[in-house]
Amino acid sequence: MSRESGLSVTVLTTAEQIALSSGGGMWTTKAVGPVPSLLLVDGPNGLRVSTSETDVLGGPTRPATCFPPAVGLAQTWDTDLVGRVGRALGREARVAGVDVLLGPGVNIKRDPRAGRNFEYYSEDPLLTGMLGAAYVGGVQSQGVGCALKHFAAYNAEHDRMRQSSEVDPRTLHEIYLRAFERIVRAAHPWLVMCSYNRLNGTPVAQHHGLLTEVLRDQWGFDGVVVSDWGAVTDRIASLEAGLDLAMPGSGGAADARVSTAVREGRLAPAVVARAAGRVAELAGKAKAAGARGDYDEVVDYDDHHRLAREVAGRGIVLLRNEGDLLPLPGHRPIAVIGQLAVRPRFQGGGSSHVNPTRVDLPLDELCRLTRADVAYSPGYALDGGGDTRTLRAEAAGQAARSDTAVVFLGLGVEHEAEGGDRGDLDLPIDQIELLRAVSAAQPRTVVVLMHGGLARLAPVVACAPAVLDAALTGQAAGGAVADVLLGRVNPSGRLTETVPARLSDVPAFLNFPGSDQTVLYGERHYVGYRWYDARDLSVTFPFGHGLSYTTFDYSDLVLTAATDGITVSVTVTNTGARAGREVLQVYAGPLVSRVDRAPHELGAFACVDLDVGESRRVETRVDRADLAYWDVRVDRWVVESGDYEVAVGASSRDLRLAGRVMVEGDSVTTVLTSESTLAEALAHPTAGPVVRRLVEQVFGGHGADGSGMGVDLMKYIASIPIGRLASASGDDARDGGLRARILAAIGADGAPK
Repeated sequence: MSRESGLSVTVLTTAEQIALSSGGGMWTTKAVGPVPSLLLVDGPNGLRVSTSETDVLGGPTRPATCFPPAVGLAQTWDTDLVGRVGRALGREARVAGVDVLLGPGVNIKRDPRAGRNFEYYSEDPLLTGMLGAAYVGGVQSQGVGCALKHFAAYNAEHDRMRQSSEVDPRTLHEIYLRAFERIVRAAHPWLVMCSYNRLNGTPVAQHHGLLTEVLRDQWGFDGVVVSDWGAVTDRIASLEAGLDLAMPGSGGAADARVSTAVREGRLAPAVVARAAGRVAELAGKAKAAGARGDYDEVVDYDDHHRLAREVAGRGIVLLRNEGDLLPLPGHRPIAVIGQLAVRPRFQGGGSSHVNPTRVDLPLDELCRLTRADVAYSPGYALDGGGDTRTLRAEAAGQAARSDTAVVFLGLGVEHEAEGGDRGDLDLPIDQIELLRAVSAAQPRTVVVLMHGGLARLAPVVACAPAVLDAALTGQAAGGAVADVLLGRVNPSGRLTETVPARLSDVPAFLNFPGSDQTVLYGERHYVGYRWYDARDLSVTFPFGHGLSYTTFDYSDLVLTAATDGITVSVTVTNTGARAGREVLQVYAGPLVSRVDRAPHELGAFACVDLDVGESRRVETRVDRADLAYWDVRVDRWVVESGDYEVAVGASSRDLRLAGRVMVEGDSVTTVLTSESTLAEALAHPTAGPVVRRLVEQVFGGHGADGSGMGVDLMKYIASIPIGRLASASGDDARDGGLRARILAAIGADGAPK
């Protein structure tokens, strides 16, 4: 029964219920009885409403605002701003008659070579989850559903429809499911989209553990599980696993196979009714939202373009600014170099590609906003044509005649798009050679980067004293870049990925993209900055890095532990000469842990706008849940007792203040068996004291600490399983032997008698 529409699938025949669980066309569900059809369209950074029912990729689509893709949007670190983008997208969708927007993509950026990284937010699950929840909340506030994707462990394009992601349980929960969990619990997306890949050998579309046990039973998801387009190969197995809607439509062939399975008793009718009921409820919810009439009937595309420009400006990261070269003075000659200045790369390729309502060009906007003379040289040809040497020489000459050179560098869509991964992290060699020539002719050289995935920036840093990372900035790219270059906007973007010094430093270097239909997640939970910080590796730019045209000071850190987490309070002061925004970052971790953990993890963040000389007390909180690790012994989240270090600063490696606070942890009781080690028995909260007394009794003649044996007794025997303890007391078969006495003491259920 649909809670909002009152639609009941009980009035439908089994054949009609089966029909509801598969698409009616490429982008629509079927209208069956009282259940209306739904329109689902690609996103996530703009509507991709096809004007052709058969379109998959590359076909005509209606114009829509192209907001910054996730790679640029995330660099704002601003949940309020992301929510505003979500509301704008929801408004455009509702006016276009769209019921479901296929996004956001919240897969973790496991490796910078992944071809679809431009569609995802970060290498960190907390940042990803917070931003993703804000996006979903914004879109769905307009009566349009989100399909959270791609669930789960989908982190490469290589062999994406067959490859098995081999991930251990702790890594899976701590890194690859954690953002999904946060968004499901906090924002309640209407749909979750399952991914193409297999997980530990099982196709995700048939993975009962993921789609039902984790998603529904553990997290409480009550919406529709939809497949990625073409992900379902066995409708019967998928329905049993918990998948409700297979997309796109199959012309009825798959429905017929399901009908046969029901008729032959191989599929329970209740399974079909369950999926149909969820789809009917979704349809009722969407149509009820559209019928309420409390949403705008028109879209102010000019206003949305202004929002796109604001967001893009906030997401631009000032990576380097030696000698305060930026902002540009605005009255001295500028050489603008690089074809990306007139053909900007502002979005990714594939299913997220948007037909923008307009596109601002960086060169045009710089000319419009500055009083300075602006001269342009292409420097290189994006299509590979032209005389490279001539273009380079002309650009260097123009740079020498100007006061400052602004060089646009980046990756073309041919380097990164859905369906393929990258082989390296390098910028095109002709662009690097251009930069070397220009910087040799003009020391005052600024680089503007446009790219969806990470690039190796060591060659850029070696040449340019000032570097702006624009990532992908959407259709307002030109205006946003000009705003930051000229100081109309003080940059406050922060990196959401670590920029490595070299490709071989990347955590998954030896395990990406996989082979023989398998990829091993061998780096485990050490993804991104967790890896680099644990190994103390040098990086070009750390996670969270970003400079400003002003400076900020941190003081008076106060930490307060409570049952729901750690409250962090600190004073931030603008000590520079310009108003600006600081992104305060909080990192936390236990000083001692029973398991291997990263030195620290992002626990909270906050944006604060400050005028010149202004101070403000900023309070945020590290939630208790974000201090936990996944304990494989009990298959749940566990917070450890002990002292935690909490640090605040401007990046994972620019931590200004730190303090320690005691946290009361969770009680964990494990079941002891003959395969449990003596150390585990001693650590058991109830059996431990009993076992310790037995050990002391048996080894009393040698000294309870083993000193009489010349060893640390506990270290000597701690790792031995109880059932394999040698006859340390002389003859273990004899009554009173240590092994028999311990096994008798703990009992069959692992509890002390």
